[in-house]
Amino acid sequence: MADTMLTILGSGTCVPSLSRNPCSVLAEIDNQKLLFDTGPGTMKRLLEAGVELVDITYIFYSHFHPDHTGEMATFLFSTKYPDETSRKKPLTIIAGKGVIAFFERFKDVYGSWIELPEGIFSIIEMDNMGKDSKNFSWFSVDTAPVEHNSESIAFKITDTKGKSFVYSGDTDVSTGLISLSADTDLLICESALPDELKVSGHLTPSLAGDIASQANVKKLVLTHFYPECDKVDIEKQCRKTYAGPLILAEDLMTIKL
Repeated sequence: MADTMLTILGSGTCVPSLSRNPCSVLAEIDNQKLLFDTGPGTMKRLLEAGVELVDITYIFYSHFHPDHTGEMATFLFSTKYPDETSRKKPLTIIAGKGVIAFFERFKDVYGSWIELPEGIFSIIEMDNMGKDSKNFSWFSVDTAPVEHNSESIAFKITDTKGKSFVYSGDTDVSTGLISLSADTDLLICESALPDELKVSGHLTPSLAGDIASQANVKKLVLTHFYPECDKVDIEKQCRKTYAGPLILAEDLMTIKL
């Protein structure tokens, strides 16, 4: 059984960048490929990582902002392309409460162009008012609400070896994220702006570090960087509150769980 591998597909934000795509992370667990958020440019990054769209079996959405869902419709539309590589594996979308209504609004615009065949496509809504969990053959998922939008949730994935990682999505300081991340092997945490530019609904390096320390995570990955982050020492700011292994995300970086 192979180790779970993670690839940062997008480490940036809504601000256009030649080096950082908006948010997306790929997780490869056995023969399953899980996608977390689909910001603009995700499909191209997948191809650069050597992954075909039809290989993705689950898409997890942390919330519905465009820099996290921007390629939902185009992903589904591209999946319908009728050739020898067309989708045969089922695709499941998992997100907080409201994702079914969100998808239906997309269908009001695009209609059948984003509808996949019956038995191939499903949507699962997770509770965004408290903790929730689901078990699948290759992994389990636990969720908790975080401080950003009403639908915002963070995901904890645990593989069959018992290794786990948490994907925070966008969040401010959140007791739910701390609880969900407790003792996890890896926390992929947003760190949108430097400490001195803190805004509501987002974390800074020292706040993300404090969450990781309180949760006793084994390794911390900071991501979701606005351009202002490239002008300061993000690692130094995080080290005010976190002393463990630290990675600053870059697009197409791979991490073994």
